[in-house]
Amino acid sequence: MCDACGCGSEHDFENKVAEVIETIRPMLQNDGGDIQLVGVDDDKTVRVRLQGACKGCPGAQMTLKMGVQRILQEKIPEVKTVIAVE
Repeated sequence: MCDACGCGSEHDFENKVAEVIETIRPMLQNDGGDIQLVGVDDDKTVRVRLQGACKGCPGAQMTLKMGVQRILQEKIPEVKTVIAVE
């Protein structure tokens, strides 16, 4: 458990997700887009916000599932799914 808030492994899990998101961001930024981690749910669902060119792009769902989710699950197998929120 972390001493500051007592949140334990949930905090560690979200930090791991944030670190992987930071490695994905440059790929999206190269195409005029961006991604922001909104949060992680108790069931290990990752919520992100697509920004820039990614927001409203017809290929955004494919980028999210075949790109972001695939990379996150390779690095952190506990990730259940990734969803985009507004």
